[in-house]
Amino acid sequence: MHFEFLVALTHRPERVGDQIRQELSELLSRGVVHDPGIGFITLTRVKVSPDLQLARVYYTMMGDAAVRRDTAKALERATPFFRRQVGSRLQLRRVPELEFRFDESVAHQDRIEQILRDLHEEEAQRAATIAGAEQQDPAHTAETQDQDHTPHDDDDEHR
Repeated sequence: MHFEFLVALTHRPERVGDQIRQELSELLSRGVVHDPGIGFITLTRVKVSPDLQLARVYYTMMGDAAVRRDTAKALERATPFFRRQVGSRLQLRRVPELEFRFDESVAHQDRIEQILRDLHEEEAQRAATIAGAEQQDPAHTAETQDQDHTPHDDDDEHR
């Protein structure tokens, strides 16, 4: 029984984080927040501290750095409203402080995917260039075949 209690305690911040993310997502999707600075954002995850005092809300959005700054300021202005709404909807003794953070991991993942796409594109271009050069210069392919044929092969044929 003691083990089950500890397991329940360790999963509680995770469960509370999921509930907070769900409530905030609903508030954002229903347009309850009237701040025009909060554009279309996606809440990616909510990490709640083990003592349930702090909830870091990670989000992503489209737009450049200026739009990101405006959204961050708007979320900061709306944080007390969000906290009151979460408090009225969830059965918690104390509502965690909410801290909004742009989720850099998604941006990093997008950047890595772009780099991989660029590498594949470069590789395909190189392969096409080499194939085109070989078609245009038949002597090149003959030279390559001659290089593969070693003098020792000739010796073996004469023996």
